[in-house]
Amino acid sequence: MINKIVQSLAEAVAGIKDGSTVLIGGFGSVGQPDALIEALIEQGAKDLTCVANNAGSGRTGLARLMELGRVRKIICSFPRSSGSVVFEELYKAGKIELEIVPQGTLAERLRAAGAGIPAFYTATAQGTLLARGKEEREFDGRLYILERALRADVALIEAWEADRWGNLTYRASGRNFNPVMAMAADLTIAQVQHIRELGEIDPERVITPGVYVQRVVRVDRGSPWV
Repeated sequence: MINKIVQSLAEAVAGIKDGSTVLIGGFGSVGQPDALIEALIEQGAKDLTCVANNAGSGRTGLARLMELGRVRKIICSFPRSSGSVVFEELYKAGKIELEIVPQGTLAERLRAAGAGIPAFYTATAQGTLLARGKEEREFDGRLYILERALRADVALIEAWEADRWGNLTYRASGRNFNPVMAMAADLTIAQVQHIRELGEIDPERVITPGVYVQRVVRVDRGSPWV
């Protein structure tokens, strides 16, 4: 019997290794798997490469993981968003590496990884410092740069509901980066608000099929929405 539901956050993040590349879903704090990030802090993995839309805020969640010295490199679109004090401190001190990726390119690199596409050409960032060292090619009179797919060891994502097979739905703007990240990792771990019985989720509403998900943990936020 397939049952991907685990009983604790500790069980959800068990086995994540030092040196892993970890995708962290969300757009700012919306749709962010904050409980899984806290569990990863407790779990102890270090020397991580983290991929997220931004570089954390305040001194909790991803920012706390970085502050503890557990992140070697951050790949993101907005490293200097509101409240990114920890990243700025670490970067100025030379204690963290940064790779900036335009937001649309980041989403497409993740989508390509999930689709089995190793690389693609895009005009975004052509002629800028972000294109330095990347292959260029001309199509129909316009220059494009080659971007590689971005596949990871682990994806930590947040979804609205799941069944025991790992089928996921998202609510409103919580959908953001979570679905493409779910497809782009060898181990995808989802924190969800609700666990449904098999067949209770309308197949037309499933955004991430369970084939992409290995572990599901329920995190009750006390939401009035059902």
